Amino acid sequence: MSVTKAAIWKTDWFLGAAISLLFLFSAQSDLIQSLERKAYDVGVGATQRSPSSRIAIIAIDQQSIDNIGRWPWSRDVHARMIDRLAQAQAKVVGTTIFFAEPQIDPGLAYINKLLAIESQTRAAAVDGETQPSPPGEALQAFSAVLHEAENALNTDRLLAASIGKAGNVALPMLFQDGEPQGRPDRPLPDFVRAMALKNVAGTEPLPPLTLDVAAGVIEPLGKVAAAVGHLNPSIDRDGGLRVQPLVMTHFDQFYPSLPLLIAAKSLNLGVDDIRVKLGESVSLGRLNIATDPGLGMYSFYYRGEGGKPAFPVDSFFDVMSGKIPLDKYRDKIVLIGQTAPGIGNFYATPVSPAMSSVEVMAHGLSSILQEHFFVSPSWGWAAEFSIFLLVALYLIVLLPRLKAGLGAAVTAGLFVALLAAHFVLMTGQLMWLQLMLPATLLLVGHLLLTTKRFLVTERGKVKSDEQSAESNRMLALAFQGQGQLDMAWDKFRLVPLSDAVMENLYNLALDFERKRQFNKAETVFRHMAEFNPKFKDLETRVKRAKAMSETVMLGGAGAGRTNASILEDGTVEKPMLGRYQVEKELGKGAMGVVYLGRDPKINRVVAIKTMALSQEFDEEELADVKERFFREAETAGRLNHPHIVTIFDAGEEHDLAYIAMEFLKGRDLVPQTKPGHLLPLPRVMDIVARVAEALAYAHGNNVVHRDVKPANIMYEAESDQVKVTDFGIARITDSSRTKTGMVLGTPSYMSPEQLAGKKIDGRSDLFSLGVMLFQLVCGKLPFEGDSMAQLMFRIANEPHPDIRDLRPDVPDCLSAIIDRALAKDVEARYQSGNDMAADLRACAGSLSQSLSQVDFSL
Repeated sequence: MSVTKAAIWKTDWFLGAAISLLFLFSAQSDLIQSLERKAYDVGVGATQRSPSSRIAIIAIDQQSIDNIGRWPWSRDVHARMIDRLAQAQAKVVGTTIFFAEPQIDPGLAYINKLLAIESQTRAAAVDGETQPSPPGEALQAFSAVLHEAENALNTDRLLAASIGKAGNVALPMLFQDGEPQGRPDRPLPDFVRAMALKNVAGTEPLPPLTLDVAAGVIEPLGKVAAAVGHLNPSIDRDGGLRVQPLVMTHFDQFYPSLPLLIAAKSLNLGVDDIRVKLGESVSLGRLNIATDPGLGMYSFYYRGEGGKPAFPVDSFFDVMSGKIPLDKYRDKIVLIGQTAPGIGNFYATPVSPAMSSVEVMAHGLSSILQEHFFVSPSWGWAAEFSIFLLVALYLIVLLPRLKAGLGAAVTAGLFVALLAAHFVLMTGQLMWLQLMLPATLLLVGHLLLTTKRFLVTERGKVKSDEQSAESNRMLALAFQGQGQLDMAWDKFRLVPLSDAVMENLYNLALDFERKRQFNKAETVFRHMAEFNPKFKDLETRVKRAKAMSETVMLGGAGAGRTNASILEDGTVEKPMLGRYQVEKELGKGAMGVVYLGRDPKINRVVAIKTMALSQEFDEEELADVKERFFREAETAGRLNHPHIVTIFDAGEEHDLAYIAMEFLKGRDLVPQTKPGHLLPLPRVMDIVARVAEALAYAHGNNVVHRDVKPANIMYEAESDQVKVTDFGIARITDSSRTKTGMVLGTPSYMSPEQLAGKKIDGRSDLFSLGVMLFQLVCGKLPFEGDSMAQLMFRIANEPHPDIRDLRPDVPDCLSAIIDRALAKDVEARYQSGNDMAADLRACAGSLSQSLSQVDFSL
């Protein structure tokens, strides 16, 4: 009886059940959910629907910036655009531009002071306190000119007048995410509360909760706008934007999104016509939009045809200059938004890696108006679980009873059926069932069960055949195909030599050469020479392999050298690191060499950063360091952001740890920290703002950079591309020392808490970013010392110098940003990279307005 119980775990059905349970408990793991999202994206890309012809986009593109002037523009420019669209009789005008703060022209402040003096003078004259200076007509003329100047310079009033006159303009706002614990600090403006939904049925689940308004609308504009709706994105863990929140909750009120309000306005409906069923759907007139439990819509993303975008996109400047006839926008829903690099938000969507906010809104709006959206039905979980059970039963009950060939055919058929069901439902019914869990279970379960059958169940039957020449040769070829060259060589040595086997051994030796294991290649070639020394170029190969095994140094003192010595015949192939062919050396870093590499299978050019860990760490530390290296490389590899360098692969070979990453054409920012080579202040603030946003994204994914400095920021001026590199590398060397005793890293940029060895978070990166900003602005570091100890003391205890003492033309707002970023107390520092980026962009905008005035008239 005990023998039977002990043997249960060896049965096929037990293994199938164990695998099924393991997959069931890992359904919400990052790997499975990542597969589900990838399958969803592929399904969206394969689905074809026609976008609404009622929607048109006016883009604030680079052409418009070049012709009209630096962003942000004066609001009279926006007012003139709204006037033109009102003249064109557009149905609704929506925008992704946030008018969150008043725009005060520098001259307007003086005009207001003069108006105040003029008003006081008139009042005093009326009261008889003073006698107005004759002639009275001159005072009236002066007063008229002042009022005329005030009207011309008060661009907020001009924009408000245009919006009020048009009567069909919808403006965006942004809620601050968070769960309220009490009552709001202040009530929302009346024009926002007027948008609150009244027809809400059900009690739970609630849509996303908010604490406050992150970016609102100034009162003069909000009071005259036809609608004010939120434009909050819902970003998945992989950085993708798939769901658009239709409703959000601010304490006890429900507020609709901007696309939902624009759709209502285009149908001549109002807020009272929007009906909500919590956890199920949002209705607009006769339109019914099925949602996820949080009232988010799985928006449809339309594909353009012939290289053109899905929706017609016209340049803002072309419309303003009259190049585009206004009749084009009659009865259309016109969306205005930024598409130029650096002035707007861009999101990764299932059909585009970087889609502008206005295009995202266009896709969502078309999805609402045409009821084009993907649905995860309420019964979907039951169907998914049933399919999972069927696959599990197939692995437990049926597959163990099938022969190998028939089992492979049935598994392949089921796998194809699952994929077909996924794509047919998505493309035909716009329905999303998450079937990647049973599909992955099917493949992995089949592989494990068939492998187990071969290794355990059929071992007795094939044991006598394993010693035969053909069996060993086939096993050797199989191992060779899997890259297990040593095991292949062990099997080949059991096979009697023949012409056919010589060909196999020759290919095996070439594989050893590609792996730079020249001593093993020499052993294979010499084994072949015992049978036929004249086979092909065997004599030359033996000599070359011997020479290469003596000249190429891997590990030891030569760790990091990958350029093999080339013999006179020039036939040695380029060295390999993992699956990458090393082309040339790009440079040397603190821990190793950086190479230009290429993936031969897909011809992708990569940069390969190598680290000779065995040379930097003691043997007892090495295993822990390697584990941290690959864990950090995996974490950095999951970051998907337009301003973070992409990690493709990581591995280890011959004590060389390496990371294969995106090859960038630009250079780091070190040259731009030198006096005489500094960048203009607006450019510096724009670059640092993008770095801050990238850090905010990384911090949101629990990744701290730990080594922010100019050398780790790549910038290409031609394409205005900014990339942050070396995420997580500094963590590998935390609390470790090189053989020279130097702490790895860059102390000049470290935060006080990092130097003290305390546990750090993203605010430490923002301190380092503040140091970098200081250096990019003035060409000097804020903290310097004659020794490492003196430098560390000053960082931890002494205040940084006032930036304006080193560069007097620095504006007050930039000085304040630097002071806050370099605060010793982490609580007084910026708490989020997004906050720092927002301040930098606001400062750059105010600096641009003060440097030049836009004179644009048509």
